[in-house]
Amino acid sequence: MYKVLIVEDEALIRKGLIYSINWADFDCNVVSEAENGLEGIEKIKEHHPDIVLVDINMPILNGFEMIKQTSEEFNYSAIVVSGYNEFDYAKQAIRFGVSEYLLKPVDHQELKNALIRAIEQIEMRKSYLYQISKKDEITESNVLDDSLLILSDKSVVVAQMIEYIQQNYPNKIIMYDLVEKLQCSATLLNNKFKSETGTTFNDYLNRYRILVAVKLIKEKKQPIYRIAELTGFKNYKYFNIVFNKYIGCSPKEFAKATC
Repeated sequence: MYKVLIVEDEALIRKGLIYSINWADFDCNVVSEAENGLEGIEKIKEHHPDIVLVDINMPILNGFEMIKQTSEEFNYSAIVVSGYNEFDYAKQAIRFGVSEYLLKPVDHQELKNALIRAIEQIEMRKSYLYQISKKDEITESNVLDDSLLILSDKSVVVAQMIEYIQQNYPNKIIMYDLVEKLQCSATLLNNKFKSETGTTFNDYLNRYRILVAVKLIKEKKQPIYRIAELTGFKNYKYFNIVFNKYIGCSPKEFAKATC
């Protein structure tokens, strides 16, 4: 069954949502409830719900902030219920990937329709993750061609550039570091690297970092945000973009698919 969490500060409305429909008709089960966003986060961590019904305006922590802090890691479908029919709220809901936006008082049929769409979203996500899991296993050659990891067939300069990446990828790397180290101009280094590897220095650097990230994710010893840091990505959002570019899915999705 699909696990449902209801986060609403008004007890009467919260109980109304719980008892307003027969959840079993939708193969759903209300596993818990919370009266503010902070408690909602605790319940999400505890129960790993598939669907979260959440109010926006709540004490301690509002609904959007709760979604922002948890949706990426726990990957649930969010249905927002609000007493405010405001465009700014609707825009935020879209930005946070909310499945549905319902106005109070919640119409029972609208809630049922929202549940159906949320379940469809969940099933689509499961299908997507299944397709990822069926891909050919991600190996070094999928991310970075084996020949590009071999130093013996490269010129001394390019071999030193690759070696520098392999030794320093967790740190910030800029071309000026190599200009100073190798006493060559940036233009010469970039051109020589591209002619021998068929790729740019920055592309190689990103590919190598993602190669290491894939290995670390498979080991399942570090959280994703920490893997981003360990592979030289200080901006987690940028890490997601680069990972998706080379692997075809987000780091979270890849981790789920390789469970």
